[in-house]
Amino acid sequence: MTTASTPAVPQTLQPFLAKPKQLMINGQWSAAKSGETFDVFNPASGEVVAQCAAGDAKDIDQAVKAARKAFEQGPWSKLSPSDRGKLLWKIGDLIEANNEELAQLETLDNGKPYGIALAVDVALAADMFRYMAGWCTKIQGDTFPITVPYAPDNDFHAFTLKEPVGVVGQIIPWNFPLLMAAWKLGPALAAGCCVVLKPAEQTPLSALRLGELIQEAGLPEGVVNIVTGMGETAGAAIAAHDGVDKVAFTGSTEVGKLIIKAAAGNLKKVTLELGGKSPNVVYKDADMDAAIAGAASAIFFNQGQVCSAGSRLFIEEDVFDDVLAGVGDIAKNMKVGDGFDSATEMGPLVSKEQHDRVKHYLDAGKAGGATMAVGGGLLDRPGYFVQPTVIANVNDDMKVVKEEIFGPVVTALPFKDDREIADRANDTDYGLAAGVWTKDISKAHKLAKSLRAGSVWVNCYNIFDAALPFGGYKQSGLGREGAKGSQAMFTEMKTTIIAREPRKMPRMGMAAE
Repeated sequence: MTTASTPAVPQTLQPFLAKPKQLMINGQWSAAKSGETFDVFNPASGEVVAQCAAGDAKDIDQAVKAARKAFEQGPWSKLSPSDRGKLLWKIGDLIEANNEELAQLETLDNGKPYGIALAVDVALAADMFRYMAGWCTKIQGDTFPITVPYAPDNDFHAFTLKEPVGVVGQIIPWNFPLLMAAWKLGPALAAGCCVVLKPAEQTPLSALRLGELIQEAGLPEGVVNIVTGMGETAGAAIAAHDGVDKVAFTGSTEVGKLIIKAAAGNLKKVTLELGGKSPNVVYKDADMDAAIAGAASAIFFNQGQVCSAGSRLFIEEDVFDDVLAGVGDIAKNMKVGDGFDSATEMGPLVSKEQHDRVKHYLDAGKAGGATMAVGGGLLDRPGYFVQPTVIANVNDDMKVVKEEIFGPVVTALPFKDDREIADRANDTDYGLAAGVWTKDISKAHKLAKSLRAGSVWVNCYNIFDAALPFGGYKQSGLGREGAKGSQAMFTEMKTTIIAREPRKMPRMGMAAE
C-alpha cells in the first residue's frame, strides 16, 4: 500500500463553495429558521470546506406544506405525464452537462476518487433520471372482467388506476450522495409525487447543486424541496410528520428501525434500503484472476462504504491460501490518498465518526484473536484514512464477521463444500447481496437460488443498472429501488367499478332484483 498526495481543492469549485449553502423550499433559497449552520469537512484533510443551513422541524414543516400545495393545487398534479418525462430527461441532461463539477463535489465531500465519482456516481445519476423519464407515460392500471354472484348479469366495467402517493420524505446517505438522490427523486417524480429531500449532513453539497439544476430544468416551485440538517432533527421530523405520505430512506438498519417507529403516527408508507454483511463465495474451479480481482473490488470499492460490499469472503479450502494471498497483494499495493490525486485508488472514509467506527472493529478483531493478514491500522496523516485490510483466522461468530463494519475490511473464511456454504452464507441478519465465483453454471444457479439476498452477482460484483431492482431480504430493508417495481413504491392503487346502467342494489338477505 502506498499513499498519494493531497492536492488543493479545484479552483472550479470556488464559485459554488463561496455561495451561502441554504435550504431550497418552495423554489426559494433561505437560511434555516433557527439561523443555525453546521460545518462540512473534506475527509481527505479534516478541514472545513463549507457551512450549510441546519434545518430542523420548523423548516421541514414549511417544506412539507410547500410540497403539499404543489401536489394538490400546483401545476405538478396537472402536468401531463409526457411533460413530466421531458423535465426528468432535462435533469439528466443537466447532470451530464455539469458532470465534472458534480464529480468534484462528490470527491471533496465524500472522499472517493474523482475518476470513480465521474464514471459511476454522476453517470448513473443522469441515467436514472432518463430511465425514469420513460416511465412517466407508462404508469397504468388494468381492466378486469368480474363475476359478482349477487348481481348475475355482471354488467360492470372495473378498472384500476395508479396514482401518486402524495408528499414523499426522502432521506439519503453519505456513501453515494448524488446517486442516491437520483435513485430516490427519479421514481417519485415520475409517479407524480412531490418531495422533501434531506441529504446526509456529512455530504450535502452535491444535493444542493442538484437543487440548482432542478430549478434550471424548470420544475415548478415546491415539487422538490431540499432541507439540509442533522438526522436527529431534520431527518426525524420527516419521519414523524403527519403531512408526509411516504418515507424513503437509505442508511443503517438501526436508523431504519427508528424510522418505522416514527412513521407509525399516520401509518405513512415506508421503504428502506439498509445494511448488509454480504457473502462473496469463491469456488476452487473459479477463474482465479477474475475472482481475486473481483473479491478485492467488492470490498475496497468506495472505501468499503457500500451497503452491498462483499465483506465476508468465503473461499473453498483447496484455494484458500492462494485467494487470500491474491487479495492481500492487491490491498498491499493499493494507492490510498486524496481523491483528487489521479494515482489514488482508495480515498479516505467519510468522517471522523466513521474512522473511529472502523478502528473500533479493527481493535475488536485483534482482541478476539483474528490475524490482520494485510493492513489493520490507520494512516498517520491528516484526514480519515484507514488501511485496506484483510482479516484471517476468524470464525462465523466473531464480531468482525457478524456486524457491518462499513469500511475497507474483509474477513476471509474457508469452506469445504456445497453442503455447508449456503447455510453459512445465510447466517446473518442481513440479506442485501451476494457474490458467486465459479465456472460451473449449475453450481452457480444452485447456490444463487439458495442465497437469501436481494441481488446475487455471478462472476462479477457491484453491477448496478437503473433497469434492475435493488433491495434486500431480512433486515436489509423493505421494498425495492430502481426498475419498474420502484413505481409501486410511490403510487397508490385505486379500484373503480362502474355499473353500465344505474342499478338498485339488493337489500341484506334478499335476492337481487
